Amino acid sequence: MRRGHQPLRTCAGCRARAPQAELLRARRTPGGEIEFDVAGSEAGRGAYVHRSATCLTEALARGGLARALRADVGSDAASRLTDRFTEMQERA
Repeated sequence: MRRGHQPLRTCAGCRARAPQAELLRARRTPGGEIEFDVAGSEAGRGAYVHRSATCLTEALARGGLARALRADVGSDAASRLTDRFTEMQERA
């Protein structure tokens, strides 16, 4: 087991702090698209949510994801993120 510092991040949905490894990163690409960054190392402004549908729904509904990414998350982008999240959950 790795010892030492574990970065903490705040979930954009429930606002709880958790280790970065437990959260899923969403990013705003340089082109303005919003997508999930599974590896957590792609370029772009990032925001984190727990790997639960509840937190993603809250982050989209309350505007936490849009605020953290400093971008407008329209209904099209929200539905794409929700669909992608569902696909990722089914694979796991």
